[in-house]
Amino acid sequence: MKIKIGIAGYGNIGAGAEKAIAQSADMELAAVFTKRDPSSLKINTPNVPVYNFDEIANSADKIDVMLLCGGSAKDLPEQGPYLSSLFNTVDSFDTHAKIPEYLEAMDKSAVSGGKSAVISVGWDPGLFSMMRLIGEAILPVGNTYTFWGRGVSQGHSEAIRRLDGIKKDANGKKIAVQYTVPSEIAMNAVRNGENPELSVRGKHLRECYVAAEDGADLQELESGIKNMPDYFAPYDTIVHFISENEFAANHSKMPHGGFVFRSGTTGADDNNSNKQIMEFALKLESNPEFTASVMLAYARATVRLSREGRSGAFTVFDVPLSYLSPKDSATLIKELL
Repeated sequence: MKIKIGIAGYGNIGAGAEKAIAQSADMELAAVFTKRDPSSLKINTPNVPVYNFDEIANSADKIDVMLLCGGSAKDLPEQGPYLSSLFNTVDSFDTHAKIPEYLEAMDKSAVSGGKSAVISVGWDPGLFSMMRLIGEAILPVGNTYTFWGRGVSQGHSEAIRRLDGIKKDANGKKIAVQYTVPSEIAMNAVRNGENPELSVRGKHLRECYVAAEDGADLQELESGIKNMPDYFAPYDTIVHFISENEFAANHSKMPHGGFVFRSGTTGADDNNSNKQIMEFALKLESNPEFTASVMLAYARATVRLSREGRSGAFTVFDVPLSYLSPKDSATLIKELL
């Protein structure tokens, strides 16, 4: 019997989840829940109902796992503790500093409803978190480095769009995007085992592509971007002014990715030690679609946790890797071990 998946929130990640379900032979989309008018939402899967979010509790006995696809800033802190008392859930809560308190709230809620909830699933937090843990466990003497990009930063892109002088598209959205770009010099120093001490400016640069309004003061606009506190002032920033057509052709996707390194040494002492470098990398053409794909793997794991009677909230550190796969343990050992 296929795992019945619900999608709560049909933004970029929700739409990506629908595509990922279509690629998962052991899953099927049961329903989509939205804060928008359901009649205005056109999904790609035939014969799947779309409901208003206010009706979500009515489906508590019809869904095996609910994917919480809302935003971490406003949606998940409110929706997560409510929904995890009704459904087994998976979410991509990514505000790193607030994960402990979010985990506590989700655990309390899930336990009260006898449900299983896996939180902060994606690639960072998520896969990158696992790589950092593995690296530190294997190489206790060393340093961990995380680099993000080359990829679109939605928060920094939105910060640019607050400025005057940026052209709007046909939908009224300002045409600007910002890419986080890891420093090749810094990464090569890590790869060489130099264990550098890296500043914020030394790890990443910010690259911006902007379509300016006719007559806009480009020098003033560039200065406004580069000197923006918190967002761009701490970094080396490059601003490119391009046409609306070029923007549509080359900057309409949401790529991302990054690297996790563990640089350490093994051996008896400083005079007889060996450099050991671990590197994990992602290069993603669609950040939301990849995040949704990770969530689907953990949805499979959540079902298994629930069937074992393990209620409460869990992180990627708590879930056995074999639970992510549709294959049984014997097959995994034979094919992959």
